[in-house]
Amino acid sequence: MSVVGFDFGNDNCLVAVARQRGIDVVLNDESNRETPAIVCFGEKQRFIGTAGAASTMMNPKNSISQIKRLVGRQFSDPELQRDIKSLPFSVTEGPDGYPLIHASYLGEKRAFTPTQVMGMMLSNLKGIAEKNLNAAVVDCCIGIPYSTPDYLTIHVINSYKVHESFPFSVSLAWKGAAADTQNGGAEIQQSTVVFPKGNPIPSVKALTFYRSGTFSVDVQYSDVTDLQAPAKISTYTIGPFQSSKGERAKVKVKVRLTLHGIVSVESATLLEEEEVDVPVTTEQMDTDKASGETDVNMQDAKETSDAAGAENGVTEPADKPVQMETDSKAEAPKKKVKKTNVPLSELVYGALQSVDVQKAVEKEYEMALQDRVMEETKDKKNAVESYVYDMRNKLSDKLHEYITESEREAFLAKLQEVEDWLYEDGEDETKGVYVAKLEELKKVGDPVEMRYKESQERGTVIGQLGHCVNSYREAAVSNESKFDHIELEEKQKVLNECVEAEAWMREKQQQQEALPKYATPAFLSADVTRKAEALDKFCRPIMTKPKPVVKPEAPPAKAAADEEKSEPQPEAASGEEPMETEKPTEDSA
Repeated sequence: MSVVGFDFGNDNCLVAVARQRGIDVVLNDESNRETPAIVCFGEKQRFIGTAGAASTMMNPKNSISQIKRLVGRQFSDPELQRDIKSLPFSVTEGPDGYPLIHASYLGEKRAFTPTQVMGMMLSNLKGIAEKNLNAAVVDCCIGIPYSTPDYLTIHVINSYKVHESFPFSVSLAWKGAAADTQNGGAEIQQSTVVFPKGNPIPSVKALTFYRSGTFSVDVQYSDVTDLQAPAKISTYTIGPFQSSKGERAKVKVKVRLTLHGIVSVESATLLEEEEVDVPVTTEQMDTDKASGETDVNMQDAKETSDAAGAENGVTEPADKPVQMETDSKAEAPKKKVKKTNVPLSELVYGALQSVDVQKAVEKEYEMALQDRVMEETKDKKNAVESYVYDMRNKLSDKLHEYITESEREAFLAKLQEVEDWLYEDGEDETKGVYVAKLEELKKVGDPVEMRYKESQERGTVIGQLGHCVNSYREAAVSNESKFDHIELEEKQKVLNECVEAEAWMREKQQQQEALPKYATPAFLSADVTRKAEALDKFCRPIMTKPKPVVKPEAPPAKAAADEEKSEPQPEAASGEEPMETEKPTEDSA
C-alpha cells in the first residue's frame, strides 16, 4: 500500500508517492512532473492541467488559474480584492459572501465556487496517481505553505497536522431548559469546554442532557484570538423525540474529535428506564460507557442547591456520578435501560450543506462524463485519420502485390475522400460517426492486410508441422530400448497419422502455389497450427507411454533364514551348566 501526496501550488502541482522507502514524484500523461493548476472551460468539455495550460492562450477568460488564492476567502477580504484585479476571468460575490467564478461552458454562462474548481483539479491529480499505481486512491495528503491561515485549510478537505494533541479549545453551547426567573423567564445560554487545548487526538466524549423535546447544540471555538476565524463551527439539531413517561428525557450525546482535527456530534441516544420484576442482586445500572470515552453530566439550571437541582430534574455534576442500585430482595424490581437512537441534523458554517454537496457531486459526474465522451470521440477521430495515412503508405509499399490494380485505385480514392471529409464536414462529429467510418474502411483494408500477414506466417507454421511429423515418425521407427514396450500396432497408427498430415500439407501447398498473391489463401496459418496440435494430441500419449512396472522377487537370504528358524534345536549336554535364567536348587548350592 502506497501513500499519495499532492503539492497544490498557485501555478503548478506535484503528485508524489511514498513507496519502497522513498518518495517518487510521478509523471503525468505528458511525461512531466509538474502539472499546471489550470482549469479551462471550453465549448464542449473541460481542459484540466496541461491541457488547460495549452488552451489558456486561446481562451483566457474561461481559464481559471490561481485557484488556491481564492479558496476559503470571503469576497470582502482586502487581499482577495487585490488579487481579483489581476485575474483575466470574472469573479463576483456569492449569496454566502464568498466569491463565485464565472465562465462559459458548453455554450452557457456558468458560475462555480473556488471549492468546485479545486475539486476538478484534485480529481485530475487523483487520476494521475491512480494510473501510476494501478490502484484506486482513497486517502491522500495535500501539502500547503506553513504560512497559510488555518481558516483557509478547512474549506478544502479534512485538515491534518502532525500533532499528538489538539491545538485549539472547542466547546459546546446550548440554551438551558430551565427558566431564569430573574430574567423574566428567558432561556439561559450555557456552554462547556468539551475538548480543551492540548486534548489528545482522537478523542470521544459523551454528554447527558435532560430535555422534553427537540434542542440544538452549537460546536464552537472557545477562543478565536489566534485563529482569525468565526467562533461557530457547526450547529446540530437533536430530535424529535418524546419520553414515554411524559417527563424530561435523558439524552446522551456523543461528540468525537477525529485524527484530522474535525469535531462533530456523532450520535444521540434516548435513555429510558424500565422496571422488570425478576430476582436480582445489588448492581450498578448500565451507563453504556465505551472504551476511551468521557461521560459529562450537563446541568441546565443554576447550581443553587441540591434541592433546587432535584426539583428541576437536573442530575448531580459529573464529578459525583449517581449509581442506581436495586435491593437484593427475592422479588425486587430491576431497572433496565432502553436505548433509542435520536435523529441528528447538521449545519456546518462556511461549508456546503449535504444537499448542496450532493448536487455538486452530481454536476462533477456529469462534467467528467462529458469530458470522457469527448476524449473518446477525439481518439476515434484520430484513429480514422491515422488509418487513412497508414493504409495509403502500405498500399504503395508492402501491400502492393496483395491487391488488384483496380481495387487499389478505388481504395486510394476512398481514403482521399475520407481525409477530405475529416477536415470539412467531419471536423465535428460524434463518436459513433467516426466508429462507423473506420469500420467502412476496414472492410476493404482488412482482407488485404490478412493476405499479407498469411504470406509472412505461412512458412513458419509449415515448418512447425513438418518438425512435428518428422519427430513422431523417427520415434515410431526407432530401435531404441525406451520404445521397446510400445506395441507395433500402436507405432503403425502413429506412422499413419504422420503420413496423413504430410499429405494434407502437400495438397494445401500445391493449391496455394497456384493462386496469385492477391487471391484469397487456400488455407490459413491457423489451419496448419490446428493440424499440428491434433497430430501431437494423438501421437504423444502413445510414444510417451511408460514402461510396465515389474515386481521384484523375494531375496534368497530371507528364505534361508526362515528355514533355519524352522529346524529343531539340539538338547544341551548333561555336563553343561544351567542357563542364567534357570534358578539353582538348594541341594546344588
